[in-house]
Amino acid sequence: MNSPNLSILVLYYSRHGSTRKMAELLAQGIESVAGCDALLRTVPAISTVTEATEPEIPEQGAPYVELQDLADCAGLAFGSPTRFGNMASPLKYFWDGTSAQWLGGALAGKPACVFTSTGSLHGGQETTLLTMMMPLLHHGMMILGLPYTHPELMTTTSGGTPYGASHWSGLNGSHPISDDSRTLTIALGRRLAETAQKLRSR
Repeated sequence: MNSPNLSILVLYYSRHGSTRKMAELLAQGIESVAGCDALLRTVPAISTVTEATEPEIPEQGAPYVELQDLADCAGLAFGSPTRFGNMASPLKYFWDGTSAQWLGGALAGKPACVFTSTGSLHGGQETTLLTMMMPLLHHGMMILGLPYTHPELMTTTSGGTPYGASHWSGLNGSHPISDDSRTLTIALGRRLAETAQKLRSR
């Protein structure tokens, strides 16, 4: 009997579409590995107005993540635009609501990676990636980066770091993803899926 495909969760928030495009490239890398499926999910925006609510189904992009997705996934790719060198508040709000999953070890021992997009070239790509790792480490996940066996890390002028994939999107997402960033983002998804497979076979 064949084993079911591994489900790799690609969880992201995107305001102008750049991080969503990166999530789709991560998914492409994941699904280039036989036996692995990418599950694209996002989170709703949050508001200081208590009466403001988001629709149950987003108008565009992926469906909203459910806490059960964390338990069911074999790995996690986590993406956010940069907000003052940190992840966007809707994602922080989501992680703040995962205490039960933390106590139960729903993500412990699973591989994870991070990715981001910034409006300016030096707008906090690396600090955002590093701070995004913090809740994943608290959940007991194993963090994957990009090794320098990828030559694009030495030539990129638009994004891509050893800490994870990144993209200089420009204001309002006006810059297309460069060839180097595209290659590195897909490679990160592939590395995540391959690692998830190796961990399952142990």
